[in-house]
Amino acid sequence: MRMGDPEMDMSEIIKTLAKEKTAILQGDAERIARQHGEGKCTARERVNKLFDAGSFVEMDALRADSNLVAGYGTVNGCAAYCFAQDFASCGGAMTKEQAEKIQKLLNMAKLTGAPVVAMLDSAGVKLSDGAAALPLYAGVMNQMARLSGVCPLIAVVMGPVRGLATLLTQVCDITIQVKKTGEVALHTALVMNSEKGEEKSAQTLFGAEIMAKQGVCALTAETEDEAEALVSALIDLLPACNMESAPLVDEDDLNRMMVASDADDAAALMADLADLGHVIELYAAYGEGIRTALCRIGGRTCGLVVSDHQADNGRLTVENSKKAARFVRLCDCFSLPVISLVNADGIAVPCQCKQGDMIRAAAELCYAYAECTAPKIGIICGNAVGAAYVAMGGKDMADVSYAWPGAMIAPLTEEVAVQTLNEKEMLEGKSKEELMAAYRESCGALFAARNGMVDDVINPAETRKYIIAALEMLVSKHDVNLPRKHGNLPL
Repeated sequence: MRMGDPEMDMSEIIKTLAKEKTAILQGDAERIARQHGEGKCTARERVNKLFDAGSFVEMDALRADSNLVAGYGTVNGCAAYCFAQDFASCGGAMTKEQAEKIQKLLNMAKLTGAPVVAMLDSAGVKLSDGAAALPLYAGVMNQMARLSGVCPLIAVVMGPVRGLATLLTQVCDITIQVKKTGEVALHTALVMNSEKGEEKSAQTLFGAEIMAKQGVCALTAETEDEAEALVSALIDLLPACNMESAPLVDEDDLNRMMVASDADDAAALMADLADLGHVIELYAAYGEGIRTALCRIGGRTCGLVVSDHQADNGRLTVENSKKAARFVRLCDCFSLPVISLVNADGIAVPCQCKQGDMIRAAAELCYAYAECTAPKIGIICGNAVGAAYVAMGGKDMADVSYAWPGAMIAPLTEEVAVQTLNEKEMLEGKSKEELMAAYRESCGALFAARNGMVDDVINPAETRKYIIAALEMLVSKHDVNLPRKHGNLPL
């Protein structure tokens, strides 16, 4: 009797289906053993670890030749979608069936509004498919690009990600890469080594450490479990989609005074501002002169953009400007307030061949802040020289702008200003130090406040209280850009 035979008892049909599903869910024992031998979990093991117990619903589990686990459920009670490439089946290669399942899931996420987690572990495409693989990536890329800014997209690199698949990691909002097993490789190690005449391992060329330094992955994790814990924390912080607000979670004293008051200690400032000191710093190893992090302040999810005066010579560089610009745009996608703590000595002096790169990067940073309609709060903790004031903390760029008593807002640093403007005074015998002190006073916080360049000069210990008050005031902010297809971001 066939499955559709009316004479067949329904209980037998159910038994047959259950048997088939069980076989699929169990997978091939030999292939699973190989996956475990490489220090990796299987796709279903990964999905089951991420989602709340019993909540995951798999889509198209019975589809033939499918090497992808896809479905939806809840993560810490929040609805989410996930697709996980199954390396234990055909090396997780991108096939027609896999691409169609991914696109179906992405379309559902777009219609319902929920985060998408992409667990990537694939040897690439089936070499036998040849050029037929190209439309598969084009279809997935098209869907992900259109979903960008609508629902949070989180990629987790748990194994190899090669060739065209590397582009998918950068379409996502946040990419996490697992150490030892995760690889993001545009070309093979063979090709890379032959080009340079070297013999470097795949991990040296494509591993988490090098990719973090190049700004490819926002976060790294020692293990798969740690990576999934980061995914869970991100989903907990972010709104489900651009039409919803991030959850409000009261977990710290709203009136707590800050202890950190050293403008040069970026890490301490970030931790002191955040509720319970909890921050998720993104791109920590890339563009270190500006630190970017997600956290809660006064129960509200916020984006922190903090100058680190101890890195990059305290200046804006190509890398840290582009990093901050992308982060601000991420926050703006989901209407997360952007809080900028400014302490930067303007734009770095590039070599002649890199001047164009620096100009474009600085313009990109200014553009991102200007285009951002989410609440913006600027705190000038130390120096806000030139573009640092214009882009990050300026009164005309931020909704609310404050300065610490020792802050300086100026077009030039003290040293450059004295060299440029005070040549005559120095010839007359005035010391460089005296002239620098006078310049700093003339560009100090009180001068800025008196001239409307900041809203107020505040006690550093009360910074958190001022930010929380501003967030409460700005919660109803409604600002939209002029109708347009999109702006032309400098590149």
